[in-house]
Amino acid sequence: MHHLCCRHFLEYDFLLKMAATLCVKLLPKQGWLPLTQSVRHGSKAVTRHRRPMHILKQKLMAVTKYIPPTRVIPPGAYPSKTKHVQEDNPLMLVLKRNLNNVFQDSKMIAVVQNSASNAEDMMILKHRLNKHGITVKFFPNQVVRSFLKDSVYSNMAPLFIGPTVMFVSKEPKAKEMLSTLRASPQMTLLGACIDNTLLTAQGVVSYSKLPSVAVVQGELVSGLTMLTSHTASMLQRHPAHLSALLQQYVKQQSSEDSTQGAPKAAEAT
Repeated sequence: MHHLCCRHFLEYDFLLKMAATLCVKLLPKQGWLPLTQSVRHGSKAVTRHRRPMHILKQKLMAVTKYIPPTRVIPPGAYPSKTKHVQEDNPLMLVLKRNLNNVFQDSKMIAVVQNSASNAEDMMILKHRLNKHGITVKFFPNQVVRSFLKDSVYSNMAPLFIGPTVMFVSKEPKAKEMLSTLRASPQMTLLGACIDNTLLTAQGVVSYSKLPSVAVVQGELVSGLTMLTSHTASMLQRHPAHLSALLQQYVKQQSSEDSTQGAPKAAEAT
């Protein structure tokens, strides 16, 4: 019994294999793909390069290049290139008038850059400057540039860039202003106009080291007084003494002329 079952199993297996072989041979192979595919491995570099164009052909292409005609723009399509003169508003006119009064009444106008100083520091600075008769003025840079453009102070326009303030006084007080600014590191001096003269920051420092007009006038008067007093005392002496002094002066002048003439003669020889 067992032998018959094994025989039937083998026959059944053989029939299945025959049926599969016939199906493969008879059925069409549409849509059938192999189980394995061949993949090409190798260099992927581009071997085809564009040939350079001859120089004559390049020139010919450049000369014969098509240039499209300019498109006719209808009138009014674009805004005109002429600059429209903007009229000053009433506020700007008032600020310009005040600025004009400041320049007329002040002999010292200093431009200082304000580097983020708070309200308390500015109040302390104003109080210290007011002790010396110096006032702090705030004007917008646009108004100042518009005013300076048509005035004799036009060279001061480059100083008004960024947050700036003006220190003005009726008398030149550069030394007091610089001593006050040393206590405010956030304020930087850019330049100043003192007695209608534009000065840099270093020029203001040099100007502050000069003696005042009163001191110079006192020194001049004292020098002239001393000379006149010496002359008056000399004239009050005896005439013989005066003649002796004059003869000595003449001898000194002649000796100096002879000593100066000798080197000139030696150089000529």
